[in-house]
Amino acid sequence: MIIALLTDFGLDDGFIGAVKGVIKTVNPDVDIIDISHGVTPFDILEGSIILKAVYSYFPEGTIFMCVIDPGVGTERKPIIVKTEKYIFVAPDNGLLTLALKNQKIKRIIHITNQKYMLKRETETFHGRDIFAPVSAYLSKGEALENFGVEIESYKKIDFPEVYVENGYMVGQIIKFDRFGNGITNLEVIPDFEEIVIRDFSIKKICRTFLEGDRDKPNVIKGSFGFYEVFLPEGSAKDVFRLKIGEKVKIKLKR
Repeated sequence: MIIALLTDFGLDDGFIGAVKGVIKTVNPDVDIIDISHGVTPFDILEGSIILKAVYSYFPEGTIFMCVIDPGVGTERKPIIVKTEKYIFVAPDNGLLTLALKNQKIKRIIHITNQKYMLKRETETFHGRDIFAPVSAYLSKGEALENFGVEIESYKKIDFPEVYVENGYMVGQIIKFDRFGNGITNLEVIPDFEEIVIRDFSIKKICRTFLEGDRDKPNVIKGSFGFYEVFLPEGSAKDVFRLKIGEKVKIKLKR
């Protein structure tokens, strides 16, 4: 059994060590895989994008413990979502939106049973005190209904929608990766005449990162499943001073 971890905890403060310690205390035999702990603090959308990009590459039955949780300790629910192939344990704050978009959901549980939580004096570290032990007990085969009460839905974030305006399909940059590539909200680009980013006109979609021009932005279908704006062996973000929300306009063929 695998528990895959996605958080914004970083690696400097020992938080991930504590989470893994709790998991291994409950189930010493479980395998733990780190997806990332470098999500920008509090950035639920970024975490949702990363989770969508990677979850399907894991074996069936994987438990995803996902914690980007600016509302820790508030009224937001801790939840378990079981789909046909996977289990997700996370705060109900929209983090699971993109990963669950194309999955068949079988059950959603609001975690309420204190038996599967650590005793705590504060409500500041649910990653350690709730999500870690719950994930570990799930990995031992504990029945879903034992963790709490079944609910009908989960919270979804407002994902920026692509729209058509004056003959252009309009998307935007929603995240930058560590290479300075601008990940857009465009999953599909139909036949087009040009792609416009500011005053730059782009006539083709590249297949490799070295294929692009070095004096203007380029576009490629990236590993996140979205189209990306890039510069070969450079940072499109830094060189062109791109920003989150930057428009990417596709002039459609008539």
